[in-house]
Amino acid sequence: MSRTIVAVNAGPRMGWNTETLISQASEGAQSRGAAVERFDLYRLERYTGCISCFGCKREKNKGHCVCRDGLTPVLDAIRKSDGLIIGSPNYLGELTASFRALYERLVFQNLTYNLETPCCSDRPIPVLLIMTSNAPDTLYAPLLENYRQTLSRFVGPTQVLVSGNTLQLKDYGKTDWPWTMFDPEAKQRRHETVFPEECQKAFAMGEQLASRPLPGMEEQP
Repeated sequence: MSRTIVAVNAGPRMGWNTETLISQASEGAQSRGAAVERFDLYRLERYTGCISCFGCKREKNKGHCVCRDGLTPVLDAIRKSDGLIIGSPNYLGELTASFRALYERLVFQNLTYNLETPCCSDRPIPVLLIMTSNAPDTLYAPLLENYRQTLSRFVGPTQVLVSGNTLQLKDYGKTDWPWTMFDPEAKQRRHETVFPEECQKAFAMGEQLASRPLPGMEEQP
């Protein structure tokens, strides 16, 4: 059975760290026969985060965000997919505003406020959450664990891949103000040695994502 994986880039820079890792994970999924549908959030039509209209809390709209804008095709594609790859850079200690907009609407449409059945989605899909940052990856464990738990509860079992201390520029000497916080040579070395290993890991995690048993098809003991 052919699977469809949705890959979402919540970063603005093409060809850099976040987009590269998403592409590697996508290639890993494709290597296992999955079709990948790609969305770049910074290139969509205008959209917002959750507007708290509570339309998704009506029985007829259960599990569906009723706000119609640039995120609608992304949410529709994720709902029909067999897995989700989503990546974002870290800006000022958080994931991007574009990521947050999708995250709010992706999660809230499945939140019921019902203690017995808090999530109305009956079709969980595996998720790979990728985050990049120019700061060390060890700074963000609580933030990412919160995202992992929430996505696992309302979308599906979630794994996290973090790439920290990333290279931001090809030449740090060409900035108007000296970026004296960083060691450009050390960042370049890391980009040439560690980042390729993270790309390999992203590829392997994409393979794993596309190989997980589909809901209702889990192996029996």
